[in-house]
Amino acid sequence: MRALLSRFAVVCLSSSLSFIPLSSAVAQTTAVNTNATSYAAQNLIPYSPKLSKGRLANGLTYYIQKNTKPEQKAELRLVIKAGSILEDEDQLGLAHFTEHMAFNGSKHFHKNALISYLESIGVKFGADLNAYTSFDETVYILPIPTDKPENLNKAMLVLVDWANGLQLDHAEIDRERGVVLEEARLGKGAADRLQKQILPKILHGSLYADRLPIGKEATLKTFSYDALKRFYRDWYRPDLMAVVVVGDVDPAKTKTLIEKNFAGLKNPVKPRTRPIATILLQNIAEVVIATDKEANLSTVSISQSRYLQKNDGKFGSYRERRIQSFFNVMLSNRLRELAQLPEPPFLGGGSGINPLVADYYELNSTAAIGKAGVQAAIEALLQENKRAALYGFSPGEFARAKSNSLRSLENAYNERDKAQSGELAAEFIRNFLAGEAIPGVDAEYVFHKEIVNGISLDEINQFAKAVLINQAPKLIVYQGTDKPEHTLPSSEQLLAMVKHAEQKEVIAYTEKEVTKSLFDTPPQAGSIVSEVKNVPLGTIEWTLSNGVKVVLKPTDFQSDQILLSATRAGGTALIPDADFLQARYATTVVGVMGVKDLAPIELNKYLAGKSASVSTNFGENSEGVAGSSNRADLETMLQVMYLAMTAPRRDPALFQSFVGKQQDALRNQMASPFAVFQEQFIQTTYPAHPRIPVLAKPEHIAQLDLDRLMAIYHSRFSSAKGFTFFLVGSFDVEKIKPLLLTYLASLPTSDIEVGVKDHGLRPYSGIIKKDVYVGKEQQSMVTLQMHGERTMSITERMRFSAMIEVLQLRLTAKMREELGAVYSPRVTSSTRLIPYQGYSIVLALPSGPEHVDKLLRSSFALIAQMKATPVSEDELNKVKENWLKNRKEDLKTNNFWLSILSSSLQHHEDPAHIFTYEDRVKHLTPKDIQEAAKIYLDTNNYIQIVMYPEKAP
Repeated sequence: MRALLSRFAVVCLSSSLSFIPLSSAVAQTTAVNTNATSYAAQNLIPYSPKLSKGRLANGLTYYIQKNTKPEQKAELRLVIKAGSILEDEDQLGLAHFTEHMAFNGSKHFHKNALISYLESIGVKFGADLNAYTSFDETVYILPIPTDKPENLNKAMLVLVDWANGLQLDHAEIDRERGVVLEEARLGKGAADRLQKQILPKILHGSLYADRLPIGKEATLKTFSYDALKRFYRDWYRPDLMAVVVVGDVDPAKTKTLIEKNFAGLKNPVKPRTRPIATILLQNIAEVVIATDKEANLSTVSISQSRYLQKNDGKFGSYRERRIQSFFNVMLSNRLRELAQLPEPPFLGGGSGINPLVADYYELNSTAAIGKAGVQAAIEALLQENKRAALYGFSPGEFARAKSNSLRSLENAYNERDKAQSGELAAEFIRNFLAGEAIPGVDAEYVFHKEIVNGISLDEINQFAKAVLINQAPKLIVYQGTDKPEHTLPSSEQLLAMVKHAEQKEVIAYTEKEVTKSLFDTPPQAGSIVSEVKNVPLGTIEWTLSNGVKVVLKPTDFQSDQILLSATRAGGTALIPDADFLQARYATTVVGVMGVKDLAPIELNKYLAGKSASVSTNFGENSEGVAGSSNRADLETMLQVMYLAMTAPRRDPALFQSFVGKQQDALRNQMASPFAVFQEQFIQTTYPAHPRIPVLAKPEHIAQLDLDRLMAIYHSRFSSAKGFTFFLVGSFDVEKIKPLLLTYLASLPTSDIEVGVKDHGLRPYSGIIKKDVYVGKEQQSMVTLQMHGERTMSITERMRFSAMIEVLQLRLTAKMREELGAVYSPRVTSSTRLIPYQGYSIVLALPSGPEHVDKLLRSSFALIAQMKATPVSEDELNKVKENWLKNRKEDLKTNNFWLSILSSSLQHHEDPAHIFTYEDRVKHLTPKDIQEAAKIYLDTNNYIQIVMYPEKAP
């Protein structure tokens, strides 16, 4: 479980000052432009007719909607308007702790029976079953398969137990203290220490400043059992709850189930009033300089205004938010353009009205500081704000922002019958917590077009002027490293920089005319030489006149989605050692310079309002192209792909900009303890080799050579020889055939080397142990890595993966549930088939130094147990159920099929193996897992690396 700070995340780099009623900037135009329509500002937006929303007599709200994506699955949520903001002084952290206890014993599910039951029906703890706690709410997440009616019945018992049936056993509470303290430990570090310096200034005078969901360590260690029970008793009550059920269910029967299980819940006889915490809307004028030696990036943030912006669910509010959104998008786009200049004023920047906490928003401008320095960053932020305030935005900018907004809703409308249940559940949660309208995409598509098309550029510019021309004091926050070699600005200097920037004159924004077309004349189309249909797979394979192969799989999984992937053997392995570094960055660098005669800024403007994206990739043993579009923009996607391969743009200025920004971004990377640990992990794993994986550092970036990068890129991507293009999605083969013959069959296919090359890089063998001492926090990381070479057939990979899944189950049960020494124990694994066949397993246990020895002993004991006796049928069935559930869903997605088809080609396997998947899963036995453990969990061949805090001087 996790303590969520999603709506607070922006606070760490921001602050606010004075209050301006946000609606005042748009109130007059809203009244004029919407009262004359059926979407009058004062009218409530109706709920979707597909939704059944109601309230029981005890005040509990419910949302029910039938939705069959995915089939035979339902998304259930229990939402409680109770979070850390409601904690008493002796309860700091107990809202989150209560959430943890929901998985440690309840009326119908004692101790760990809940997790065990859910895993037995394929619901995986963490990946599926989860929960989060924030300032103002707690949300429990329960997806369940509905192929068996009893699953929904039992799921309702889970929800009602969470709502009113937690046992809160004293022994379980004490055991969970360790888990929550370990979760708190994970959050420690430079970001946490910087936040503690900044937060009191940002949220001064507000209870939010002292109610972070994770709580306080002292309280978590010592709170009384009664304090926890009091929080549960006071705030887990039906008038503060909502039950959400979306999925492949019968709405009428589901409503009956909700009434049966929840109607009997009682509110307290004398309920505590739920207070509404506030934030002061007038902030102090101050400069905050926060430093930490482990900080790896310096930032500056300037806050100008703060707003209380409640969502009343009316058309007027919807319209105001569209105006605010256009303002945010266009202002941020200007700052994004500055970051792409040959000599950018910052690494990256943003400005706009963003969520702070609860219903509070703020106008904030933030930049990551690069080699141009803090003054350049401040001037860029404030000058763009001033430019927008004085001269507004241009018709071209507004047209692109509007086009993107309309296209986004059009895409959602086109996929209205394919909407995922989890997405709908999230909308209903936002309605309950924040009042967001839930009209359904059918209705929203209609009124969104009318409202957006009714918004004028003048309205946007008046809004910008109202919010940006503000003489209130500003809170300026600078944060970065305090290393001696880093020069820190003083408070006086920062104030002077802001004053100077505000006084500088600005001129109106100008831009080049946006190109109307990517091609003057399209390429000469080729032809199809041969065609092969694979009926079981539903694919058609063409060989084109230039030798390129195309595999097509039309689907109806999405209404308007086309995915493309092209692959062939090759990659960096075919590049000489001397150019290996250049090859690693080739596609990245070329990607930031644009195509043809279009820089990325111009290309992005051309693509405004279109659904088309393309990227090239250069792996170790393969290379390729990836793309996505809808039907209308397929030609655009193919055009960009054609140009990316045949006409990459060379721009020395943008290349130098990339080099400079990357060096600045990486300069303090090694200040992070975990970056140091990761580097030590790599160096301990591999012997010296020119192709060893490395963490990128400034000195690596300094070695990049534009001419070599371009030559390497051109040597591989200028020829399509050996490429197979896969297209999966909602298309008619005959309708797209002319486009594919134009842009794929015309690709040049000059002779180049294609194939796999093995350079002999392998991890060390034997037993290797290394301790790494780094970081000021009491944090440790225990890792055990096991690896080897072995033939990894399809059947063997499944046996290997099942063994890993069972090991994860046991690791969680031991390290988290029994010992309480790790919040999130992880087993990661991988198999490889090229250039050699083998496997890798890594156990990663983040904890405290006091637990290291115990964790190592327990890990080796678990490994020995896995090898000594077969796993239980119950454990293996949990893995099987989860796999079969996921596969059923995967088979209805375009991404899955694209991946299967592409990877099968790379690995020289028949993709028809997917048809035997279920049978292979069902035939796995406990003995298979034991035999796999004997092979892969080799305690005579492992690498043990442990991170400890740095030693005292």
